[in-house]
Amino acid sequence: MDELLARRKTKQPLEMPSAGSVFKRPEGHFAGALIENCGLKGRSVGGAMVSTKHAGFIVNTGDATCRDVLELIDIIKETVYRQTNVELECEIKTIG
Repeated sequence: MDELLARRKTKQPLEMPSAGSVFKRPEGHFAGALIENCGLKGRSVGGAMVSTKHAGFIVNTGDATCRDVLELIDIIKETVYRQTNVELECEIKTIG
């Protein structure tokens, strides 16, 4: 367990608040790699930012709103689809 946690700490942005992994793994691809290859690491809307550690995570830099996160998700999905023709599906569920 310690080894798994240590590996997770090196690859995932556990030092910042997030909702965890945002997108499901598209068949034959990795969502984080697609997002990174599209140049979106560090992209932000308000206080929501694509993690610079793992592009599959959206982190809260301190003052992110729900609207910030949802707008950033839309930007990510549109950009990845436009550049790769791969449609990302959210893993997180929104209510309302």
